[in-house]
Amino acid sequence: MSISDILADHPDRSTFDLEELSRAAESAMECALACSACADSDLGRDASSMATCIRTCTDCADICTITAKLLARPAPRGDAWQKVVAACIAMCSECARECGQHDDVCCRECAAACRACEQACQQLLAVAQR
Repeated sequence: MSISDILADHPDRSTFDLEELSRAAESAMECALACSACADSDLGRDASSMATCIRTCTDCADICTITAKLLARPAPRGDAWQKVVAACIAMCSECARECGQHDDVCCRECAAACRACEQACQQLLAVAQR
């Protein structure tokens, strides 16, 4: 069973775009995992030279986790969720820039996950603002 299956059965399903919400929630969780793995991998390299990357990945993992959890509870409750998603977009953009400066596989994969999450969250906000 996927998050899409669970959200498709949500009693408030008529209040959100299932496809965009599912994609954003899944992208945020995947990004959180990629960022956590990247930060841990960077710790095993030269932690002092990768300190900015480690901090950025850790912050991004945290905001992505919160975003994914919030999106998995889509019952109508005001507009604050949009601010959380906007913060996720900003953090993913920052993390993609930071990781994009490094040649390690973990950083390349993390940057790609951040860009995918950023895009999915932007699309979710665009749909919500219609």
